[in-house]
Amino acid sequence: MAHPNEDIVRKGYAAFSSGDTEALANLLAPDLLYHVLGRHPLSGDYRGVDESLQFLGRLAEMTGGTLRVDLHDVLANDEHAVALVHTHAQRAGRTYDANEAHIAHIRNGQVTEFWALSTDQHALDELLNA
Repeated sequence: MAHPNEDIVRKGYAAFSSGDTEALANLLAPDLLYHVLGRHPLSGDYRGVDESLQFLGRLAEMTGGTLRVDLHDVLANDEHAVALVHTHAQRAGRTYDANEAHIAHIRNGQVTEFWALSTDQHALDELLNA
């Protein structure tokens, strides 16, 4: 039997992959703090569900629908979950293809804080600065 926080994260990736923003939004806390690392136009902190979903929408738009996040595994406990993913995207003749660790702080069944760590942040920065 999976930990409940693992189930939450798996549901979130399924919703993201299918474009079900309503289902995704229901898994996010109203006061969510979403950290985007890097040196590109989208880097920074996003506060709340609306800002976070707008970020994801801008990311999808900038990558022309090529963004794919393949979930490999989820490790979870009572406060956190770590998703091991492979992300692929293209933009302006550039390709981003890297493994990432997505870290979520979870409270009362909702993600309250989120970080994505890339194995190739330089390539992600180049892609989003193109």
